[in-house]
Amino acid sequence: MATAPADFVFETDAFRKAYGSIVALEALSVQVPRAAIGLLGANGAGKSTLIKGLLGLLQPTSGSAVVLGMPVASQGPLIRQRIGYMPESDTLPNDVTASDFVGHMAEISGLPPRPARQRANDVLYQVGLNEERYRLMREFSTGMKQRVKLAQAIVHDPELVFLDEPTNGMDPQGRDEMLDLIRKIHNELGITVMLSSHILGDVERVCDYVIMLDSGRLVVADDVTHLRQTTADVVVRIDGSIPDLLNALGKRGIEATQQGSEVLLQARSDAEFDAVRDAVVEANAALRALQPRELSLEDVYIRTVSGLDAPVATQDQVAARGD
Repeated sequence: MATAPADFVFETDAFRKAYGSIVALEALSVQVPRAAIGLLGANGAGKSTLIKGLLGLLQPTSGSAVVLGMPVASQGPLIRQRIGYMPESDTLPNDVTASDFVGHMAEISGLPPRPARQRANDVLYQVGLNEERYRLMREFSTGMKQRVKLAQAIVHDPELVFLDEPTNGMDPQGRDEMLDLIRKIHNELGITVMLSSHILGDVERVCDYVIMLDSGRLVVADDVTHLRQTTADVVVRIDGSIPDLLNALGKRGIEATQQGSEVLLQARSDAEFDAVRDAVVEANAALRALQPRELSLEDVYIRTVSGLDAPVATQDQVAARGD
């Protein structure tokens, strides 16, 4: 795998990373288009390991990866020049101003001192820290520190930016503002973003392509809209006996469940819809509705991934615990 096709922002081939007997990623093979990408999984699913592998910050146990058309194994430094990275952990120096720190990161990326300082101030303005840019970062709140980490990740105008849990520790208002910034970076600045999170709501708000990991294994990689449509329920509403309808559906090999006054099932072909219609007739019922119900990303995740020790969080759960 020497180069990745132009329409793939990155590609992995049987990418595996193990630490002794502990497998962080297991034979991950995926091709990811340029998009607002969500990397979704419970804590410990392998999200951070994948990002560090794509950055060339760790060597795979086996397999390979290509990022922006370049093999990570041989072109790691060049790849990192064209990528931004916002780490999950708080790694900011306390006794430095935001302007000095982001300016320093711009210089490391190759900008001369004066343009680096101007670029740093411009980016800090974009992330909402214009008035605070000359304050020491020890005085910053968690939300302000997250904004600084975002600023240093995009100060060199990268083609691709990895954002590892960017809303970690933020209150609901700060989370909303951060997600709006990420969406702006992708839609207005044209930077491909990969948002790694265990919070379903964050990924659903920002991303149009999703990669789901579970215990180091790839569960699904697909366009969000397509994923919702292909996993959607079909809702059946009738005037008549729902138990009789469920029995008639079962005779035709159609699994269905009752949810309140509705029957939910999976149907993809015309033949299956015809079978539902025939089952309604057999149940001596009047058909009132037969229509698909688009699922949320939470519904898709729950259906796709089962048996997690640490499930991903819904927005309500996040708000309740104050993440």
